[in-house]
Amino acid sequence: MDTEIFIKPTFRKSGRDDFFRELNQQVHERVLNNRIVQQSIVAKSLTMLALYFTFYSCILIFGNQTPYLFAFYILTGLTMIMVFLNGFHDAAHGAVFKSRKHNELYTYVLELFGSNSYIWKKRHLLLHHPYPNLQHWDIDVKQSNIVRIFPESPRFSFHRYQHLYMWFLYLFYTLNWLFVRDFKDFFGTKDNYLKRVTNIPTVEYVKLFAAKIINFLFLLVIPMLILNQPWHSVLVAFLLMHITSSAFGVTALLSTHADEDAEFPLPPENGEIGMTWAMYQISETKDFSPDSAVANFLFGGFNHHVAHHLFPTVAHTYYPSITPIIREYAAKYNLPYRSYPLSEALKSHFMLLKKSGSSESLFVHGEL
Repeated sequence: MDTEIFIKPTFRKSGRDDFFRELNQQVHERVLNNRIVQQSIVAKSLTMLALYFTFYSCILIFGNQTPYLFAFYILTGLTMIMVFLNGFHDAAHGAVFKSRKHNELYTYVLELFGSNSYIWKKRHLLLHHPYPNLQHWDIDVKQSNIVRIFPESPRFSFHRYQHLYMWFLYLFYTLNWLFVRDFKDFFGTKDNYLKRVTNIPTVEYVKLFAAKIINFLFLLVIPMLILNQPWHSVLVAFLLMHITSSAFGVTALLSTHADEDAEFPLPPENGEIGMTWAMYQISETKDFSPDSAVANFLFGGFNHHVAHHLFPTVAHTYYPSITPIIREYAAKYNLPYRSYPLSEALKSHFMLLKKSGSSESLFVHGEL
């Protein structure tokens, strides 16, 4: 376990002139009173989950025909990540159902997918959301030494090629999550951010292994036993499922925080961040393709990421109506709101990888 002591960062208290007080009031008055929009997130979340089970059932029903085997595995992978982006993520924030119990129940889809919902929520809610891009705290941006994004991370000679090889490795994001990241979170002792904010209950260790066993049973073993297909064909289809889901999911995840204009500040030694929580969120977050109806449907509000970080407990179906209000206040208060087309966001991430992997650090830490 790391012996270095980290002081939990705190934000400057907001004053009466803070932009977020007025923005928050406007959002509640102009947007959040529409209950139909809230009902739509419930319908969307349940529909996505039903599609996942439908496509999985089609693997077992039609999978004896090889083209259908691959097609339905790929569709299962796509709907898996759609459930994650459009349902699980909102439920983890308590934003789908009125009942906390129902939101909690929905988050168990992550166990269905072979991971652990408890540890994901600790990662996301206690480390990423309060401190996006903050070095030594934002666990979602700091991944592993294979890729160098944080300026304080060690630089290895192979990082000069990371703008090339990472696009291949990103295709195995969900497999890395299942086979590597979960175990690092639970058992890792070096640079383990999570152990600073939570003591993992014993039952979660049991759930972790049980979820992985169940996931492999119904996605690999059962199709191998039921279908008249070579085992290696099922395995390749399973891998294609993860490659497809990774490509889709990473597209959303890469486009919100890690770009060439991003700052990755170091936490102040005394822990006191010299700006308000709301100002920090809007400074370290960006939108991509927020005016695209297709992106709004597919990415579960990740493309309205500024709205999500400012209103994390609000369903993503509200975000297309909240973002224009954020733009109004960005213009009014000269706020650092940023938005790019998806293609530009991905290109900017490529440049981040290239620059941060070079021999000379081209990034500033930023001031807090």
